[in-house]
Amino acid sequence: MSGNNLRGVFGRMSLSAVLIGILPAAVFAAEPACKEMRKVKLGVSVSPPNVVHTPVYVARALGIFTRHCIDAEIVEFEGGSSAANLAAVVQGQALASINATAISQGLKAKQIWGMAPRLPQGYMVSEDVKSAADLKGKRLSATGGGVGGFNWVMGREVLKTAGLTVDDVQFVSSATAGRLPGLVAGQINGVALHPEDVYLAQKEKPGVHVLVELSKLVPKYFFNAYGAAESMLTKDRAMIRDVATALIEANRAIYTQKEKVVPIMIEATKKPQEAVSFAYDYLVKNCVWAVNTGFSKERTEWSIQNGIENGDIQADKKPSYEQVVDVKLGDEALKAAGGAKKIGACAD
Repeated sequence: MSGNNLRGVFGRMSLSAVLIGILPAAVFAAEPACKEMRKVKLGVSVSPPNVVHTPVYVARALGIFTRHCIDAEIVEFEGGSSAANLAAVVQGQALASINATAISQGLKAKQIWGMAPRLPQGYMVSEDVKSAADLKGKRLSATGGGVGGFNWVMGREVLKTAGLTVDDVQFVSSATAGRLPGLVAGQINGVALHPEDVYLAQKEKPGVHVLVELSKLVPKYFFNAYGAAESMLTKDRAMIRDVATALIEANRAIYTQKEKVVPIMIEATKKPQEAVSFAYDYLVKNCVWAVNTGFSKERTEWSIQNGIENGDIQADKKPSYEQVVDVKLGDEALKAAGGAKKIGACAD
């Protein structure tokens, strides 16, 4: 689908289909008397965050964390697979993004909430790239963790459709904030961009376009889940459960309170209102954010097998779904949030 068509799809979206969802009564309850405010650090995979990463900011700004006696500090990382992000999780310093590949490699942690099961990005390319085959010899983004990081992995998936490998291109590492400027300036020829950056890229340089929507390229890929160190889960399980409950409530608020959450997203992302609204509408229509725990055994197991086929996960170290996901904690958090709900067509 071309970039212009993609924007057309985004632009025709209506929020009416999702407004039938309601927030649990707990969200509107009076603030409980807290014996103590429990401090916790929450990592965000990108600095500054994309719209999809903003549920933690929403939970803080709307007072949802406070209602659960959580004093949340938000820390921004340069990629969910970056050394700093992974170290923060394994050392019990923060709840942050963690995937099955890292767990298979020995990271003692488990996922506790699936923030966004579905991929939100489009793979954008320069004007001269008409097909994946045209990427041969080109410069592709490796932001978000370098080799093995998200953009590198997605670039590899795009290359595979044309029978190309990572050796057929040059991957360029930079700060996550450099993804959009790099494409617009012609420094890179391919990069996975979030919807708000798709909007801005085509506004700044109309020739660039979406080669493929990643959710269509790898529809079963599990995008983003928060995790905690096993040691932290043992020591502070009740607090982590309450954080997960607050985040479930925050995602539900996102689906039902656009007028309240979009200003929070604008402040967090530092992006123009029209770009943030564009992204918000796309993410809501495509059920990118979770409404419940966000976990999917099918998606997780597919992602693990994909990692094995690509050589990221050793077959003899293949983790089970239960080794990756703390299913019980997720269920406890969901129960505290009022149980499973469906908002429009969204029910993850």
